[in-house]
Amino acid sequence: MPEIKLENITKRWGKFFGVDNVSLNIPNNSFITLLGPSGCGKTTILRMIAGLETPTEGRITIGDKVVFDSNAGINVPANKRKVGFLFQNYALWPNMTVYENISFGLKNINEEMPAIDVAAKQASDMIRALSNGNKVKEVVEECRDKNGKLDENKAYVKLIDNYSLSIYTAKELFALGIHSSGDAAATAKARISEYEKKLSDIKAGYEKEGKSLNEKFEVLKGGKPVMEKRKLTKEEIDSRVRACSRIVKIGMFMDRYPAELSGGQQQRVAIARTLAPEPQVLFMDEPLSNLDAKLRLEMRYELQRLHVETGSTFVYVTHDQMEAMTLATRICLVNNGVLQQYAAPLEVYNRPANLFVADFVGNPSMNFVDGKGTQQSDGSIALDILGGVKARFVPIDSLSLTEWRAARDKEAEDKAEFERQRLLQKGAVEKSNKDEVFKYHVQKVEEEDDSLADDPVITDEDFVIGIRPEAIDIDANGRIDTTIYGAMPTGMESTLKLKVGEFLLTSVIFGGVIYQIGQEEKININGKDILLFDRRSGKLICAGALEL
Repeated sequence: MPEIKLENITKRWGKFFGVDNVSLNIPNNSFITLLGPSGCGKTTILRMIAGLETPTEGRITIGDKVVFDSNAGINVPANKRKVGFLFQNYALWPNMTVYENISFGLKNINEEMPAIDVAAKQASDMIRALSNGNKVKEVVEECRDKNGKLDENKAYVKLIDNYSLSIYTAKELFALGIHSSGDAAATAKARISEYEKKLSDIKAGYEKEGKSLNEKFEVLKGGKPVMEKRKLTKEEIDSRVRACSRIVKIGMFMDRYPAELSGGQQQRVAIARTLAPEPQVLFMDEPLSNLDAKLRLEMRYELQRLHVETGSTFVYVTHDQMEAMTLATRICLVNNGVLQQYAAPLEVYNRPANLFVADFVGNPSMNFVDGKGTQQSDGSIALDILGGVKARFVPIDSLSLTEWRAARDKEAEDKAEFERQRLLQKGAVEKSNKDEVFKYHVQKVEEEDDSLADDPVITDEDFVIGIRPEAIDIDANGRIDTTIYGAMPTGMESTLKLKVGEFLLTSVIFGGVIYQIGQEEKININGKDILLFDRRSGKLICAGALEL
């Protein structure tokens, strides 16, 4: 499967930028989730890669083929990009059976592809199945009901699944009556020679013409496949339909209509239909959002398995951070059309690039605590937090705040200069949906309406401390006094709201301990994954430990 490259992709409508100068490299066989709040541009990115939306500017490459380039005037249509698309709405044809829904797109394929010998493939499949007659009999006999009556349709499906056959070959195998023979092995052995001769004659015919067949039964000449513009044969269509239905486990539903299936089964049909044309890349736009919570969890496992079995590249849009964390090999987090962070799930969780990422990823959300302080000679930072609590932040890596701030200011200057140069170009417009530093939320007992308040004066001595709930522990020897303000036990853990002065902190305590509202406790903030953010820019400075 190919890798996908996005270079400086922008999509705007007038002065509104839906996607703003996004560059991505999606590796081969990866599972990428595009994550972000509603309206952030993630679906637009997906649609531009698929060819369903035309970028305003930029370049998109799939494999070694440029499918869009605004400067070169290249825009390959969606049906030529060999990508599969699975929508939130499954869009199944209600008047078609499951089989017809999956095969619908395959019947319309008419393109250059290798010539194939269907008869040779069928003969080879029969030889493979007949090599163990007792197994054939065992498979068919499993399809008898409690009264001993044989269900032929079920037998066909069993033969298809066990031997990876088409329905036509399965019916031919069943018609040989191996299952009803007293000596299945001998009967199968007697019939196998017919198919061996048939296959041998076919191959001999090609040899006379200077041709041969490969393991896929494609016709070769000079070692290369003979290409011809053609449609898929019935055998090819059926083989693909059966293979996809086997992957998503819907082989028994081929004759049913969508209305006769559950939501999960319909979703599996939609996946099979998307896989059938063998797309280079599989795009999914919130495909699980119509399912109930339990089924969503089951389908996440199915998608993980599907990714491994198909070896395809998956690009998956969701606003559910739990789906992104559990499914992805890398998360692409977007806000206001701008790429915020592109990294592995645990890196996004443990080292968020900025305050927006830190707030968006994690459930319960990260605690944000304002801090004011200066760096000491030993590299640590002396801080005042939580209304007067003295603390010391110790970075895990060496840190010079002076150098970090210089790099921050240089990056801001470069970005401003890039924007100034962009606006000088012909046709350039100023972005109406301006980018702003994310307004994080500090939890307090008495929430204040700060909409009318003046913006605070922020200096380089202002920081934001990010503390994951699991880092806050109830400890009899803790350094901070707290009162249990709220408690939600779930069995294996309890989520607590802790009152510290006028502030509230969220904590997750593992174990079956019951806490009472109003209970007095002491807490510690543990671990080396406490995060220090620059309040002025919202960017992550570093991770470290917080000593109270």
